[in-house]
Amino acid sequence: MAAALPDSITSIMDKPRYADATWSLLVTDVETGESFYELNADEMSLTGSTRKLFSVGAALDELGADHRQRTPVHRQGTVDEEGNLEGNLVLVAGGDLEFGGRRIDADTVEFANFDHNDANSLGSAILTPQDPLYALDELARQVKASGISSVRGDVVIDDRMFEPYRVPNGNLLITPMMLNENMVDVTVTPGGVGQPAAMSYRPETAALTVDSDVTTVAADAAPGAAVTLSDDTRPACTATPGCTATVSGEIPVGYVAPLTHIDSFVGTFRVEKPNAFARTAFIEALARHGVAVNAPPVTPNDAESLAPTVLPATYPADTEVAAYESAPFAQTAQLVLKVSLNLGANLSLSLLGLTQGERTVDGALEAERQALIDTYGVDGSQFTFPTNGSGTPDSEAAPRALVQMLTAMSRTEVAEEFRASLPVMGEDGSLATAGTTLAGKGHVFAKPGTTIMANDDGDLELKAQNLAGYVETKSGRTVAYALMVNDAGPISDIATDVGGVFEDEAAISSVIYETL
Repeated sequence: MAAALPDSITSIMDKPRYADATWSLLVTDVETGESFYELNADEMSLTGSTRKLFSVGAALDELGADHRQRTPVHRQGTVDEEGNLEGNLVLVAGGDLEFGGRRIDADTVEFANFDHNDANSLGSAILTPQDPLYALDELARQVKASGISSVRGDVVIDDRMFEPYRVPNGNLLITPMMLNENMVDVTVTPGGVGQPAAMSYRPETAALTVDSDVTTVAADAAPGAAVTLSDDTRPACTATPGCTATVSGEIPVGYVAPLTHIDSFVGTFRVEKPNAFARTAFIEALARHGVAVNAPPVTPNDAESLAPTVLPATYPADTEVAAYESAPFAQTAQLVLKVSLNLGANLSLSLLGLTQGERTVDGALEAERQALIDTYGVDGSQFTFPTNGSGTPDSEAAPRALVQMLTAMSRTEVAEEFRASLPVMGEDGSLATAGTTLAGKGHVFAKPGTTIMANDDGDLELKAQNLAGYVETKSGRTVAYALMVNDAGPISDIATDVGGVFEDEAAISSVIYETL
């Protein structure tokens, strides 16, 4: 029998802000299964990004912590004595989320607490320092070392690993081919008053040129950066000759970015033609390493030239001329869960689907559902994930489903890696700034999940704010918990309103740490 909630928890849940909200909570010992605190534990709620615990957890367990995604390059045709390839060079997309970006070494990738995938929504980001073109340069080096000095045919990206699809969460395109996670990062730094601001972007390729007409203004002329990215941040012309996007606006002297507190504005353009984008970048990498390509670098990816009956796994081994391997999948899981990377959660769902022979998102969702029920013992009546692996806007689950999954994951061979992938309250990831002064700091390993939607009047409302994960309690036990609040009211300022709910949930998590 679960105990009554402590006053230190109910006093938070009873704040005026939550007068029309619905709280739910379940806290269970992962070893004994004993439930300590329970409130509306079987009530379905919007999950937000706590949905990622299922998609990433199941993929990590199925693939294994040490699994690496492999991206090979094959030749189609023969190579003469002078190194001329009479045919195409095919890069076979391998579902590698980082694909050389963020690479610290062969076994480690880097993440920042304020990730570039959220730059446009947060108003800033901290870019990891690694070169996003690293993997393509490595493949190009291997192609040259294989004896190829020129390609008389074309360079083609084969993305048939799974069928690309879009998810409603940000209308993201999920594809097997990702270069810099299908983004172009832009950094703007103020200069002297009245002078152009400095602008740089990465990766620099002929597929998309970025121009800037951002002006530096006096510090008292604007409270912050008024910088805008053209084309609604998604240039339709990417990988066509002369494609240019523009960064416009003003940035004040002495600018300090919100949240990140760096001295530059960071924004991103989303790449909507990832295969053609990667093709251009690969041709340029080949040129840097002494491999000439006859085909023009900026043109659509000619997928029609691929043999229709040949799937990536069936390319002859003796035609492989290069290959790149990702860091272990435990590193991908850590990246996705630490910074709540929607792109990576959906890619994880697709990789899980592939282990069951499913190459469509619908097939992957069904395969995942069966695994959650059959392998992890999650009650099928207590979750519904209709469209995506990342959460918003339509994924729902009860706290009991989340705790069932967390408990099951704690008993797998990847339990340690799974917990290490979660944000740590007050220390890193999307919980880095929450609960920094609370007793539970460093003892709460949890995934936040936020769903913000506009109401009929166009005003923003906090439809869901959740935390789910593990607490290493003061007494030494490990508990799995899910804390959810739905319909938490209007939002006038995201930092204040959503941040305030984050702090309240951090405080409840800290109570769990102290009382159990």
